Amino acid sequence: MGVQLAGIAQAKEKLRQTISPKKGSISKTNDVPKGHFAVYVGETYRRFVIPISYLNHPLFQDLLHWAEEEFGYSHPTGGLTFPCSEDYFINLTSVLNSL
Repeated sequence: MGVQLAGIAQAKEKLRQTISPKKGSISKTNDVPKGHFAVYVGETYRRFVIPISYLNHPLFQDLLHWAEEEFGYSHPTGGLTFPCSEDYFINLTSVLNSL
C-alpha cells in the first residue's frame, strides 16, 4: 500500500512539473521534450506532457478509443483531447508509471 501511494505521489509531482503554468491555459509552444507528447484533459483542457511509451499500453489505448468515440478526429483544442476527469487521468498515469 505504501509503495503504491509513493508511486502516485511521484506521478502527481512529475505531472505537476509538466503542466502549463496557468491552469486551463492551452500552450502552443514547443516545450515538449523528445520522447513525449502533449495531451489535453478534462473540461478545462488542462495540458499534460506524457511519455510516448504510454501509447503501447492497453489501458492508455482504451483511453484513446474513448477519445475517438467522443471527439472523432476533430479535437476541440487541435491537439489530442481526453474526455475524462483530471483525477482519472492522473490516476491512470500513476499506474502506468509504476509498471
